[in-house]
Amino acid sequence: MKFTEEHEWLRVEGDLVVVGITEHAAEQLGDIVFVELPEEGTTVSKDDEIVVIESVKAASDILAPLDGEIVEVNEALPDNPGRVNEDPLGEAWFFKMKVEDMSALDDLMDEAAYKDFIG
Repeated sequence: MKFTEEHEWLRVEGDLVVVGITEHAAEQLGDIVFVELPEEGTTVSKDDEIVVIESVKAASDILAPLDGEIVEVNEALPDNPGRVNEDPLGEAWFFKMKVEDMSALDDLMDEAAYKDFIG
């Protein structure tokens, strides 16, 4: 897994990258009550706002971690946003994307670096 400074995780599955938020982010947000996902087929650029999350504490935007195309979204999340709190690194992924340049993942943090970052 790779991690961003915006507390997103990325996992490579074949030629796709699965994206979600970290446990740290989910804990900071508190109870998630709303998730709005992008549409499949959307082309995104790094740092585009593509997911909206609302919790009992705040609203937050999730940014595109890389350039690419959204090819699948987690249809279960809008109906059950609390899953993000229950299983942020597993069942509560947000979207899968086809990335323009897979080598861009090399610029992201590994798990050890992320743990130091949130230290």
